[in-house]
Amino acid sequence: MKFESLISIGEAASRMGVSIDTLRRWDKSGKLKAIRKNNIRYYSEKEIGVYLNDISAIAFSWLLGSNEAEIPKMFYCQDSSIFQLRLERMQQELNNKNVSLLTAITGEIGNNSFDHNIGNWPKVPGIFFGYDINKKEIVLADRGQGLLKTLKRVKPELNNYQDAIRVAFTEIISGRAPEERGNGLKFVRRIVLANKIDLFFQSGDYCLEMLKQKEGMNINKSNNFLQGCLAIIKY
Repeated sequence: MKFESLISIGEAASRMGVSIDTLRRWDKSGKLKAIRKNNIRYYSEKEIGVYLNDISAIAFSWLLGSNEAEIPKMFYCQDSSIFQLRLERMQQELNNKNVSLLTAITGEIGNNSFDHNIGNWPKVPGIFFGYDINKKEIVLADRGQGLLKTLKRVKPELNNYQDAIRVAFTEIISGRAPEERGNGLKFVRRIVLANKIDLFFQSGDYCLEMLKQKEGMNINKSNNFLQGCLAIIKY
């Protein structure tokens, strides 16, 4: 007979990089249920592993959460220097012929988040960055100002996220210093389309999809509103 391996709430919090209070809130909300014995919370090692492997779900949940919402420390880059170190680690670990290109587009998306929100993070500073080699998936997210507010600084005529995403991925925006900051997403689009990589990108209430089995890109209305940006790369 197999017995489920259980660990204490303190050990679970340590492994996940969140506080004990956060795990209690997640248990109460049903986000990650605890196993109770004698009114003491325990956690299944298997369930914790499953949760940490679903990086896109963790990122999405964080984006939709309250200002106090936590993410596991392994996914949190509070500044660009930490992001660069983890990006280098990802490049060393990826076993893919497009490793350099995947690193480049991941770097562009992550650096955009830092560049456009310096000193103006409306919620939580820093970004979510995780990858799963087995699933061939890379996820980035931020709770920043979002594409619309960022682009309205130089294109005040923009009035919705649909147009903001289209402009961000297709139009060269002149007069943005330094080094044409803000034009990196055009580079991302070119690399994704040329190398049959899947990209999902959402900001506000619109999302962009580029799928390797289809040509071009689609921008559609989303059922959820995201304050910042979410990018999911599949290769």
